[in-house]
Amino acid sequence: MSEQEIQFLPYEEALKIVAAIQEEEDIERANKRILTVYNHDDREVCWFDYDQLMEELSDDGKAPDKEKVQNYILHHIPTWALDI
Repeated sequence: MSEQEIQFLPYEEALKIVAAIQEEEDIERANKRILTVYNHDDREVCWFDYDQLMEELSDDGKAPDKEKVQNYILHHIPTWALDI
C-alpha cells in the first residue's frame, strides 16, 4: 500500500463520529465552496471540494440530492478522522 492510498471508515463507524456536514466558503480560495464535516465535539474532521463532488455525483447534468451527497461523504470519511 502506498502512502497516497486513503483508508475509509466503514459507513456505520462514520455515522458515529459525524455530527454535521456544512456547506461553507473556502477561506483560502475566493468564490469556492467546500463541504466541511464536523464531529460531535464541533471539531472539523475533513472537507470536500463542493464543485468537484457535485460534478462527480451529478446524473445527466442534474445536481445530486442531499441524501446522495451525505451518503457519499459518509462512505469517504478517512480512518485518520478517529484521531481528531
